[in-house]
Amino acid sequence: MKSIRIAYDAKRAVQNMTGLGNYSRLIIESIGREYPSDRLTLFAPRHRDNPRMAGILALPNVELRFPQKGEAPLGTAFWRTFGLPRLLARGDYEIYHGLSNELPLNISRAGIPSVVTMHDVIYRRMPQCYSPIDRKIYDLKYGRSCRQATRIIAISECTKRDVMEYYGVPEEKIDIVYQGVDEIFKRPFTPAEIEQAIRKHGLQKPYILQVGSIEERKNAMLSVRALTALPADIELVLVGRPTPYLDKVLKKAERLGVRSRVRLLHGVPFPDLPLLYRGAAAAAYPSRYEGFGLPVLEALTCGTPCVAATGSCLEEAGGPGALYVDPDDTPAMAQALNKLLTDSDLRETLRAEGLRHADRFRGADVAANTRTVYLKAIEDFRAKSSAQ
Repeated sequence: MKSIRIAYDAKRAVQNMTGLGNYSRLIIESIGREYPSDRLTLFAPRHRDNPRMAGILALPNVELRFPQKGEAPLGTAFWRTFGLPRLLARGDYEIYHGLSNELPLNISRAGIPSVVTMHDVIYRRMPQCYSPIDRKIYDLKYGRSCRQATRIIAISECTKRDVMEYYGVPEEKIDIVYQGVDEIFKRPFTPAEIEQAIRKHGLQKPYILQVGSIEERKNAMLSVRALTALPADIELVLVGRPTPYLDKVLKKAERLGVRSRVRLLHGVPFPDLPLLYRGAAAAAYPSRYEGFGLPVLEALTCGTPCVAATGSCLEEAGGPGALYVDPDDTPAMAQALNKLLTDSDLRETLRAEGLRHADRFRGADVAANTRTVYLKAIEDFRAKSSAQ
């Protein structure tokens, strides 16, 4: 098999602990492990001590590259946005992959094919969640990246449709490569380990787990309203970064008389997440819009049944292993959660279906499918160059 020399935008891999950082690390590590003859160079604007990079940097075919003296006279942000193509052109790289929605604005000067992963266009679908200036910046950077990229990876059918609609990208330029789940969610754990993690975070009663930033789009309000129709010994545990939206959620919980049953966990260590999923009676993810909805897949991988919302791509993430409700339908949410809490046959059916569905998202498959896109991009680039 022919080896490939790949350059990556590794800003999120190095600096972000969730979301885009998780995706970036999964892609890099999976390809580094599955294709040891490939050479991977990770370009990051600055250093950060990140223990979750240790496994990646231990791979012999991976190199981490920061700006060197004199390379970023106008700052690291300018270096990442405009300076990288010069370095790429000087090197012997065969392809560049922007892992988090963007490419350098002058990527064409690199003289090599490029791939950009588009995760979502939430700023277009839910503009009320973003400031006008942020929307303009995202449209400029991400729209230009889609137009300039040799090929685009969309992490779901939903994202593919949105990229085609909002940026006029032809369908044949987009490949769907579903996001994988970290191997830690597949590890077996003993009941004692699960119980220890539950108590470590101060949880005792049966609980429903909702993971993700506590912001308007994630729709924790629906879970709080549904809590009023669930047994009194059930708690709702919200795990994620708080935003001003949390105040609205807690005020609603207070008015509904369930504030004491809403637990907040922030800064949960990543290794604890699969244990908290396994200890949950059910998972909830009623987000109004997602590019993929990784927490749904994480729950299913841990064997925990989940209720998710319709309207974006969560049916792709959960498949037949989850129940789905309208994000504004409180009675339906309460009914679905009650079914998971009381119907053991349904729970077992969903558990089995969820594990089968989750098996489709193995890291090795994500690596193989992503690498196939690289080869297509290299071929497309050569064909276009020959035609000019």
